[in-house]
Amino acid sequence: MEQAEGHNIDKIVHAAVFTGVLPEVEANRSRSIVEINVMGTTNLLELARRIKPQRFLYVSSGSVYGERPQGEDSLREDAPLHPHTLYESTKYVSELLTRRFGEMHGFQTLATRLSSPYGPMERVTGHRANQSVIKDITGRIVRGEDIAISDRSGGRDYTYVADIAGGISSVLDAPNPSHFAYNVSNGHWISVGDIIDALSELRPGIRVVDAAPGDENDVAPDDSRSRMDVSRLRDDIGFTAEHDLSAGLTAFLQWREETGFRD
Repeated sequence: MEQAEGHNIDKIVHAAVFTGVLPEVEANRSRSIVEINVMGTTNLLELARRIKPQRFLYVSSGSVYGERPQGEDSLREDAPLHPHTLYESTKYVSELLTRRFGEMHGFQTLATRLSSPYGPMERVTGHRANQSVIKDITGRIVRGEDIAISDRSGGRDYTYVADIAGGISSVLDAPNPSHFAYNVSNGHWISVGDIIDALSELRPGIRVVDAAPGDENDVAPDDSRSRMDVSRLRDDIGFTAEHDLSAGLTAFLQWREETGFRD
C-alpha cells in the first residue's frame, strides 16, 4: 500500500480473484477462496480509503444472480441476487463491501458484472481451473482433433474478451454513471449448437462427431444460464459489444494460430 501512495492514482480497477468454481477446488480450498476474494477486496478498499481516488471499480460476475432457468427472461441489474457457491458469494460480498467503503470514505464506486468471457489468454492457472466450452472446442480445432459432443442445447451469453474489456473501460471512464452495477455482455444467448454451426462455416474442414453422454472425449458444456440484459450499459454508458459470435471466434482462432497456443 505504501508504494501506491504519492502517485496521484485517480481510478482503481479491482479484477483479481480466485475462481474456485470446480466442486473439488471449492471443497479443498474453501478458506483460500474466501480469504483471497474477500480480504483481497478489503485490502484494495483500504488503499482507496487512504489515497481517495475519484473512482473504484470492482469487476464482479454474472454468477451473483445464481442459478437461473435457461428460459428465464434476461437478467437485469435489479434482479434478486441468489449466490450459492463460495465464488458467487464472495463476489456478492465484495460488491457490498465496495459500495459501503465508498459511502463511508467519499469515493465513487462501481461494479461490472461480466457474462461469460472467451478469447485470448484464457488458460488454466493456479487460481482458475475451469475453462469455457469455446476454449475447449477451438483448442481441438487448432490441434486437428475431432469435436465430440453429446449435447448442443445448453448455452450462455458468451462474450468476446475485447468487448468485456471495452465494457469495463467504458464504465470506468463514463462521465456521469447513474448506477452502481452494470452488466457487461453482448446481450445474446448462444447455444453450443450455435458455436458448432458458426465454426463449421468458418472452418468447413472441422470434424464434429456425436458422443455418448459421459464419454471422456465429450465437450464439457458450461452450465446454462439466462442472458444478461445490457440496456443499462447501452443507454446509460453508451457501450455496445462489437463482436458477434462469428467475429469473436475468428479473432480467437487467429490469435491461437499466430501465437501457437494449442491448449
